[in-house]
Amino acid sequence: MEALDGRLVVRLDGSRVYPRMLVGGKAHGLSKIRAAGLPTPPAFTVTVDACRQYLEAPEQLMDRLWPQVRDALTWLEAESRHTFGSGPVPLLVSVRSGAPASMPGMMDTVLNLGINDDVEHILAERCGAAFARDAHARFRELFRQVVGPAEGCIPADPHTQLQAAVQAVFDSWNSERAVSYRRHHHLEGKMAGTAVTVQAMVFGNLDDRSGTGVLFSRNPLTGEASPFGEWLPGGQGEDVVGGRCDPLPLRALAHQHPDIHRQLLEAASWLEAEAGDAQDIEFTVEGGRLYLLQTRSAKRSARAAVAIAVALQREGRISIDEALGRVTPAQLDVLLTPVIEPAALQRATVVASGLPACPGVGAGRVVADSDSAADAADAGEHVVLARETTSPQDVGGMIAARAVVTEQGGSTSHAAVVSRELQTPCVVGCGQGSLRGLAGTEVTVDGGTGKVYAGLLPLTSPSETADPDMATLLVWARRASPVEVLPASEGAPAGLPRVDHREPSTVYQALAAGASAVTAEHPLPVLLMICSHQRAAPHSHQDFEFDDS
Repeated sequence: MEALDGRLVVRLDGSRVYPRMLVGGKAHGLSKIRAAGLPTPPAFTVTVDACRQYLEAPEQLMDRLWPQVRDALTWLEAESRHTFGSGPVPLLVSVRSGAPASMPGMMDTVLNLGINDDVEHILAERCGAAFARDAHARFRELFRQVVGPAEGCIPADPHTQLQAAVQAVFDSWNSERAVSYRRHHHLEGKMAGTAVTVQAMVFGNLDDRSGTGVLFSRNPLTGEASPFGEWLPGGQGEDVVGGRCDPLPLRALAHQHPDIHRQLLEAASWLEAEAGDAQDIEFTVEGGRLYLLQTRSAKRSARAAVAIAVALQREGRISIDEALGRVTPAQLDVLLTPVIEPAALQRATVVASGLPACPGVGAGRVVADSDSAADAADAGEHVVLARETTSPQDVGGMIAARAVVTEQGGSTSHAAVVSRELQTPCVVGCGQGSLRGLAGTEVTVDGGTGKVYAGLLPLTSPSETADPDMATLLVWARRASPVEVLPASEGAPAGLPRVDHREPSTVYQALAAGASAVTAEHPLPVLLMICSHQRAAPHSHQDFEFDDS
C-alpha cells in the first residue's frame, strides 16, 4: 500500500489518484474526478488506517488526528473561499463514510455540518430564510440519527460537530447493519475499516436552478448501453438515495437543463471509459452549475451483469477473461432461478405495482418490519419485506427477505441499490399506503415487471442457452476452461463426477483429482468457478474464494 509518511488525512487536490485501500472507494472516485478536471467540490479524507487505529485506541488516535484535520479544514476554506463556522460566506460540509469495497447505504452520512443559529442567520441573509431553515433542520435530523443525542442539545461549535461526526462514522463500521452486510458478502477480514470524506457542501435545494440526482452510465436493471438515472429538482442527495421523494426520470434534466445534461453524459462516458466498467454517479446542480459528488462501479442486477460484461468485451473495453470475471455464480443463480409460468400470469391478481428495481421472482408472507423478516427467515419461513421506504437499519431484513417492496422511492433509492447488490427481487414506488393491507398475506413479487401478485404462483425454470448473452458467456467459458462441464440432464457418460457450484468443495475436489470432465445441473456457473480458479493460480483451491461482492 502507498505510504503517506504518517499522514492520516489526505487532500483530494487532483495531484494524484489515491488507491481505494488507502482512502476508501468514495475518495478514490473523487480523486479521479478531480484529477480529470471534472467539476467536484473540494474535499479531504481521513484514511482507512486512521479508522483502524481509532477502533483499537480511540482517544490516542483522535489526539494525533485532529491537528491534521484542522490543517485540512484551512485548506478546504481556501479552496472553497468559504469560512467554516463563521464569516460572511459560511462553509458547510458533508461527512461521509467510504470503505475500500462499496457498501451502499450501510454506514453513516451527515450533511450541512457546520451550521448553528448564527450561521443560519447569515445564510438567511444570503440565500433566504426558507433555505437556511431547511438546511439547519436537515442537519439536526441527520446529526441526531448518526451521532445523537436523540433529544437535547446539538453542539453549536462546528469543530465539535465535525469531531463527533467523524467518530460516529468510524463507529458505524461496527454497526449491526454494516457487520451483517460484510458477513453476507464475505468481506469480513478483508478491510481494516472505513475512510471518512469531508467535502464542501453544494446545495440542490438552493433555488429553482438547482437539484440533485443519480446517473448510471448503463442501465443497472437490464444492462442496456444507454444512460439511466433520476433527477429531483430542488432536492438534496439524501432525498433521492434515501427514497424520501419520488424523483423524475433523467430526461426531465435534459428538458430543464440541456447543457448540464450534456456535461453530465460527457463526464459519465469519460469515467466509464477510464474505469472500464459501468459507473454509478451522484451529482448536484447548484444555481445552474454541475458538481459530481461520487463515482463508483455500479451495483447491478444479475441480468445487467451478464449483459454489461458481454457488451464491454464486444466494445473492446475488456478482454474475454475479464468479461468472465465480471459475472459470479451467485448472479447466474438468480438468472437461472425459476420464473412465473406464463399461464399463471394470465389469471393472476395484481395487488400492487411500482417501478421494477431488481429483476427476479420472490414469494412469501408479507411482513412490515425488518426484525420480523429476520426472525421469520431464521425459522425457515419465506417472507417478503414491504416498507414505506428502507434505510440502512433495514439491511438485516433485506438480507432475510425473498423480495423487497416499497411505497416510496425510485430506481436509485436505498431499497433499489441495496436489493441489486443483494440480488433480491425488488419493486419500489408502489404509492403511499398501497402496501398497508398486505401484511400477513402471501404474495409473489416480480422485480422485472414491477408487479406484486396475490398468492404463491407456480414457476418454471429458464435455460442457460435461451438468453443470448448467457449463451455467449457459455461459449467463452467452455473455450477458457481446462475441464469440460456437461449438462447432467443430457445423458452424460457414466462415471463422470457430479459437481454443484453451490457446494464449491465438489468442484475443487474434482479439479484436485485431475478430472478432465464433470457434469452439473447448470454448466455455466461451474465453468466460471473453474476459470476463476485458474486466474487465482498459483494459489491452491483451499485458499481460493470466489468474490461475490
